[in-house]
Amino acid sequence: MYEEVPMDRQTNGRSSGFSRRALMTGAAASVGAGLLAPTAANALAPITSARTGKPADYSSGMNLVLLGTAGGPPPNGSRFGISSAIVVDGNVYIIDAGRGSVSQYKRADLALASLRGIFITHLHADHVGDYFNYFLLGGNANPNVTDSVPNSTPVFGPGPAGFLPPTFGGGESPTVNPENPTPGLAALTESCNQAFAYSTNVFMRDSRIRDTSTLADVREIPLDGLAVGPSSTAPAMSPLTVMEDEHVKVTAVLVPHGPVFPCFAYRFESEYGSVTFSGDTTYSDNLLTLAHDTDILVHEAINVQGWNGPAALKDHLLEGHVEVQRVGEVAQASNAARLVLSHIGDLAAGGELPEDQWRKWAKQGYEGRVDVGADLQTFRV
Repeated sequence: MYEEVPMDRQTNGRSSGFSRRALMTGAAASVGAGLLAPTAANALAPITSARTGKPADYSSGMNLVLLGTAGGPPPNGSRFGISSAIVVDGNVYIIDAGRGSVSQYKRADLALASLRGIFITHLHADHVGDYFNYFLLGGNANPNVTDSVPNSTPVFGPGPAGFLPPTFGGGESPTVNPENPTPGLAALTESCNQAFAYSTNVFMRDSRIRDTSTLADVREIPLDGLAVGPSSTAPAMSPLTVMEDEHVKVTAVLVPHGPVFPCFAYRFESEYGSVTFSGDTTYSDNLLTLAHDTDILVHEAINVQGWNGPAALKDHLLEGHVEVQRVGEVAQASNAARLVLSHIGDLAAGGELPEDQWRKWAKQGYEGRVDVGADLQTFRV
């Protein structure tokens, strides 16, 4: 249905001699403190991936579907919010649910009834903006009649941070919900249920839908035994097993994304191969461990070259993100067979994303194949 790019295992990064130490040392001078904040100046050209009218066949094998590939909270008309799907023998697992994720899920011909889990990397709004709609809207139907999410769909992600960062640039910032200013995924979900109580109560009486609060089984990922805190948001760790069923095993590590905590990268392994998602991160040994020998590394990337913003803000952005000019080194150091870019932000582009240039940048230091991801692009593992 959409562009499908089979894995080419003859072009990979398996022969790399690039060391983690060299990667981390080279990156150290380029990171500051902060998060990506795209502006209207980096609007992107319309996506070229097109529907063919032929239903996609996800019934067998392992597929990666890029539902949305935009980086940062501000909406644009060219890319949907960050969200991806792993499909194994027809069973669907969502990674992040940014703006428009549910609509893209349906456009990709994925069945809500086949949803087996949602995995949230972190609680920035651009990663969870459409999360609750999987239950509020995706559960607003009789599952015996209309495609609808299953009861007690597992949802995995961050617990409460427990602390807030200082204000960038100094001074004071107001605090929303001071009684609980750092809610985790469970509290976020409960608050959404409460906020939409009237709608749910009316629909339960008028249309006999299920109680929306019963549709998500939220499981915050425990971090027992890890020395975490404001100055240590991603300490060295071995991958944690988050979930394992008969189709896929999911492991995770903490990754450094500026002041945001917890922030996870995920790896999905099946009998067909593996796909690793970086989440939002700067350079990280934890990610290299998680992604070692993965078939596909889905990695975020930004470009700040040619952008005339303040130097302090540029450093601020690189505290939580990887430049597209360096992301190939990450793929090589992790020995990934293929690199797919997503969560794309180009602060210098005045309109159309220079995809050829981005591909060349991402190839620097990497021997494998590089794809600049597009919404609804599909890859077979």
